[in-house]
Amino acid sequence: MTPLLRGAGGVLHEYFLPYQSKWLTDTSRFKICEKSRRIGMTYAQAYEDVLDAAKSKGAMDVWFSSADQSAAREYILYCAQWSKLFNMAAKELGEIVIDSDNDIKAYVIEFASGKRINALSSNPKAFRSKGGKLVLDEYAFHKQPEELWKAAIPVVTWGYPVRVLSTHNGMGNRYYRMAEDAKKGNSWSLHSTTIIDAVEQGLAAKVKGRKLTGKEREAWLAEQRDAAGDEETWQQEYMCNPVDEATSWLTWELIASCEHDDAGKPELYAGGPCYVGMDIGRRRNLTVIWVLEKTGDVYWTREVVRMKGKSFAEQDAEEDRIMKAYKVIRFCKDQTGMGEKPVEDSKRKYGEYTVEGVLFTGAVKQNLATTGKQKFEDRLIRIPADRVIRESHHSVRKILTVAGNPRFDADRSEVGHADEFWADMLALHAAETPYQKIEYEKVQSRKSAAFQSGTY
Repeated sequence: MTPLLRGAGGVLHEYFLPYQSKWLTDTSRFKICEKSRRIGMTYAQAYEDVLDAAKSKGAMDVWFSSADQSAAREYILYCAQWSKLFNMAAKELGEIVIDSDNDIKAYVIEFASGKRINALSSNPKAFRSKGGKLVLDEYAFHKQPEELWKAAIPVVTWGYPVRVLSTHNGMGNRYYRMAEDAKKGNSWSLHSTTIIDAVEQGLAAKVKGRKLTGKEREAWLAEQRDAAGDEETWQQEYMCNPVDEATSWLTWELIASCEHDDAGKPELYAGGPCYVGMDIGRRRNLTVIWVLEKTGDVYWTREVVRMKGKSFAEQDAEEDRIMKAYKVIRFCKDQTGMGEKPVEDSKRKYGEYTVEGVLFTGAVKQNLATTGKQKFEDRLIRIPADRVIRESHHSVRKILTVAGNPRFDADRSEVGHADEFWADMLALHAAETPYQKIEYEKVQSRKSAAFQSGTY
């Protein structure tokens, strides 16, 4: 523990929030932090690094690297502010060349102890032949994380501490593996702080500069959530939950390419043939009805109905309204589990040639998802520009089982369990597989007619 942290009494309380203080008072040699964006962890880390470089006994050089130069400059500004605040003898050397052979530069502050804080680029070569404390900021976003780690970890060979801080950037990187290993109890001391944790511990109040009520904190969080724009950004950048975009069945770009402001507006229904999909839920999941109108070659979403916790009678009433409001050619309905009776009721009411029950087996889900994706890739569908719909469609992931079989699933979230996606896929399935009533005559009738006409 540095002298200032141990003996300054109110220093931590005055300048830092509880989660920052917890990080600073952790004396572990190896610390790793998974964090929300913009909660002041780099600011706190700069404080620790200044103390380690400036202390009279045991001072050490600090080698800091972030994902880009602007972040490195911001970190150095934090270090300079702490130095001035506590009247530490220090000299800002600006950007200097520390390795002319490889053109490696760093932003440097030198202290009276003779030690320096060096804010480097993310070039792995920058860490060769260096020794001291190692700090990797936003490590998940470094361009060459594996090479960087190989070059950087020898920096601490003589017993110096290591600090790794980052928000998540998917699952296929070293930072993710390090955080997961830390959760299993290895030598790393893990700190996790979501935006919700930070707000509960005073972040929003500090940003606003005053004490906030519970409703005001919730409103501030809601603003951040809306600003994030989509579920993946919110989960990774603010909630410490890594998301692997590579496994998403529909990418953000593909979904956005099929969004249209006119989609999802019942008043724009032009009276054309419609196809309906219905994903059924009762308690945990939503019931969603998705209506598509075919205009030319394009399927336009005319209406999306979401129902949560509604009785089956209420769901039936909404289904009746849809069937009366649109010229429904085909209606594909989730028959899985609790859907057996609703499908039977709908067939009896609207006819077995209009209503098809769909059991969500693995093979059926694959067929639905594959057919639907083709429509998105060919831009033959228009969906509303709606955040919940966008997230539902993006949440479905193709995962290979141990046996090598594809499985399509989505994590359950506050917006559901990909209910809108599956309702949409069912509607597209209805459009692609219209059952036609087979017209026929009895054999006996044809023979009788032939006999009577004398043509047999």
